[in-house]
Amino acid sequence: MAIRQLRVYTGPEVERSGVVGFAPTASREATVRVTLGEILPILADALAGNRTWLRDFAADEIEISSDLHEVLQAYRDFRRPGA
Repeated sequence: MAIRQLRVYTGPEVERSGVVGFAPTASREATVRVTLGEILPILADALAGNRTWLRDFAADEIEISSDLHEVLQAYRDFRRPGA
């Protein structure tokens, strides 16, 4: 009789839509580069669905370009009540 071995699933191991998936190795990188267009629909859906896992990352810092930061600041100021 063959012995069955269980494996822990750690995520995709193939490249999909320009994002390199994680391989179950000790040399896993801490960051992945993606376009804003790739993650915005996912984040918007998670926010609309009030997904709990979003709070897990609320304090994480992200790096954005200075021009995007300026646009976001201007948009925030424009949407401020009484502005």
